[in-house]
Amino acid sequence: MGSLQKKLEEYYNKEYLPMHMPGHKRNVELLGEKLPYKIDITEIEGFDDLHNPEGIIKNIEEKAKKIYKSEKSFILVNGSTCGILSGIRACVNTGDKVLVARNCHKSVYNALEINGLNPIYIVPEIERDGIDRNISISDVKKKLEENKDIKLIIITSPTYEGIISDIKQIVDIAHKYNVPVLVDEAHGAHLNFIDELKSKEALNVGADIVVQSLHKTLPALTGTALLHIQGNLVKEENVKRQLAIFETSSPSYILMASIEECLDIIKNKGKELFNIYNKNLKNFYKKTDKLEKLSILGNEIKNDEYLKKYYDFGKIVIKTDKTNITGKELSDILRKDYKIELEMASSSYVIAMTSICDSYNNFERLLNALLEIDEKLELKKDIRDNSCKIQLPKKKVSILKALENKNYKLEEYKNVEGKISREYIWIYPPGVPLITPGEEINKDVIEKIQEFEKSKISVRTTFGKFPKIEVIDI
Repeated sequence: MGSLQKKLEEYYNKEYLPMHMPGHKRNVELLGEKLPYKIDITEIEGFDDLHNPEGIIKNIEEKAKKIYKSEKSFILVNGSTCGILSGIRACVNTGDKVLVARNCHKSVYNALEINGLNPIYIVPEIERDGIDRNISISDVKKKLEENKDIKLIIITSPTYEGIISDIKQIVDIAHKYNVPVLVDEAHGAHLNFIDELKSKEALNVGADIVVQSLHKTLPALTGTALLHIQGNLVKEENVKRQLAIFETSSPSYILMASIEECLDIIKNKGKELFNIYNKNLKNFYKKTDKLEKLSILGNEIKNDEYLKKYYDFGKIVIKTDKTNITGKELSDILRKDYKIELEMASSSYVIAMTSICDSYNNFERLLNALLEIDEKLELKKDIRDNSCKIQLPKKKVSILKALENKNYKLEEYKNVEGKISREYIWIYPPGVPLITPGEEINKDVIEKIQEFEKSKISVRTTFGKFPKIEVIDI
């Protein structure tokens, strides 16, 4: 049991009268014990201050620092989102130019918006299966040479599908220009504990700011995350100030105790648990070679010299592109007939997320379901090639100016080619925009939306009026 949780339990047993927040007053006689009311407190005497830690919270951050070998680690209770917003703001001034991977999470785009930033996009390659690959090193170099005033590089690695970019090369190039690199490693908090991948983990290869969601791939409660910094291109005081702005001033002690418990598990049992996990994964991939219609991305990339070194096999990507069903339909079958709930469904694949908390039986249950479903499927005669990049929409005005524009119309999305969007359009998960406010809607975007609709995948927009979207005149 983590020391913070132990202290919370001890404090409850001392029967202090709570004349302070929260309003439930730890009254478990009235409220019951289905939720952990008795250890849900505010920042009272002896329990430190998240935004100025000097005691028990500082100890947790020191644990994180030692485990991840950072120069400074901050614990987060508002998820990776607040870390990304804070990290970006700590490195830029309003209106600065930043280099951004186009497949970044919507929180990055929110940071572009609120800071009035000028994004220069890097678009990852898209293979036949429609899945984004890694960021091109030559693209990064080219953009930096063309834009000497770039102040920050923002990359997502691993991607939602487990693709890892060569962050070391990106960092080496960026640092020649004195440009810091922020890596949204929300899906990679576990990479440091996998022998084959620890040398690809962003913090280990010199990234200046790394944001990780503990709750995504490690045993921690939802909303828990870490922000790490190192090097001399990012000032610690800037990060602290921004965290005090973007993160709650009433942090959950339950979530902070969960972070500490997670770190203790990794420290004390991590090697053993990851050995078992890796064995289970290898067994799963070996047995899924039997699939004849469905395919597993991790099996296909074993012949790819880059990806077999830069892929998180813990993300099980199951492809339906050769079959007579969509990813959404596969997800529905697994949920309805096998009571298996997946992380995400796209038009031609699904994602099953795994962790050290998955047992051998968990993997076998998914495997047997897939083998059974595979037998009933049919192969397509024609397999669609999704390898073409979506043409990057032309930027007409900044995100902020587009959102503030009051001269707009609401129109059916099928009729807006060539018009300027006033809103984001995306599917969630993963929350990567197809188009941002201020960009001209092109034919590729409309066709992609139609593909999602046909596959019965929910399309989201900023103002929630889809299939109509707001377009502006400038």
